[in-house]
Amino acid sequence: MKTIVITGSTRGIGYALACAFLKNGCSVAISGRKQDSVDAAVRNLTAEYFSDLVTGFACDVTEYGQVEKLWEKSIQKFGTVDIWINNAGVSNTLNPAWNLSAEEIECVVKTNLLGEMFGTKVAVSGFLQQGYGALYNMEGMGAQGRRGVKGLSIYGATKAGLRYFNDSIFTEVDNKSIIFGAIQPGMMLTEMVTGQYNNKPEEWERIKGIFTIISEKPEVVADWLAGKILNNTRNGIRLRYRGMHRMALRLIKKQLQGKRQ
Repeated sequence: MKTIVITGSTRGIGYALACAFLKNGCSVAISGRKQDSVDAAVRNLTAEYFSDLVTGFACDVTEYGQVEKLWEKSIQKFGTVDIWINNAGVSNTLNPAWNLSAEEIECVVKTNLLGEMFGTKVAVSGFLQQGYGALYNMEGMGAQGRRGVKGLSIYGATKAGLRYFNDSIFTEVDNKSIIFGAIQPGMMLTEMVTGQYNNKPEEWERIKGIFTIISEKPEVVADWLAGKILNNTRNGIRLRYRGMHRMALRLIKKQLQGKRQ
């Protein structure tokens, strides 16, 4: 089966993707900034799946040398990398840009933009050397061209930039043995979303009900994405998870429950 490397995969959709690929019999290398979080995720995964299929390495995607090391260590462990997924990303706290610290702005921009660009360079260079491979870059809110969301201008701008970057990479990867694609997972209730309200508990209490209704579970999205990625043979694909029918059903159920009360 295939070997998968996923950046930013100790939690959220990255971790859910690791589980989904492991369920399909793949070997998976996970990564995160801190070694203790990587170790904890590896322990959890090996408790459920075959330990020989799982490995993990600390990697700060804003440091090019560390991304290179992630490739090298994955090759040393599994012998090859069939699929590389640039998933690592962070959001800013829900605030106007001028209320954010310079450090927070820098972290979001470097992680989301540089991290994905560094990962793309490392993965494509490695694929050209080994003669094959598939790369998928995670997009998100801001990549769909919708009007900006109040308080998320920095995060949304990075994702809009990634949309342009990925559209360009589609044309630059001119090798029939290398597949490139982008991923739009839709709304999911992960720590990236809830973390925006860490200092605003009252606001979170007010809106968490609607987030529960309109969001999909990460494991549901990951199972769908893993199947699509493993079966895809087309370069330039953009995988969009569309859970609108599920969202509509949840809204209807919510309304019916309200009428019964």
